[in-house]
Amino acid sequence: MTSDRSDDHKPVTASRSRRTKRPPTASEQLEEFLGYPWPFHGRPPKHDLSTWTVTDDWPDPVPVTEAEIEVFERWFGDLFDELFGSDNGSPDTGAEIDLENGTIK
Repeated sequence: MTSDRSDDHKPVTASRSRRTKRPPTASEQLEEFLGYPWPFHGRPPKHDLSTWTVTDDWPDPVPVTEAEIEVFERWFGDLFDELFGSDNGSPDTGAEIDLENGTIK
């Protein structure tokens, strides 16, 4: 039995090699630059926290400058007032804090 259809009349499609090549993605560019794939696929490895060492080498008490206190008072003043109560004096005559031991003078 013969077929009336001929495969010669199929539309011509561009082969993959003739298609325009897309530019590489950032990940592909980074992989080419580094020589290995990044980011690594999958979940990040779990860190064994038992092998970590925490070193506390800060002085006691931690030194704080007047400029640092002013920054915190400006940014968090409303929150500090809400948490610790507002200062009854004016901002210029408020309570002084001894920075050596953290007590109010």
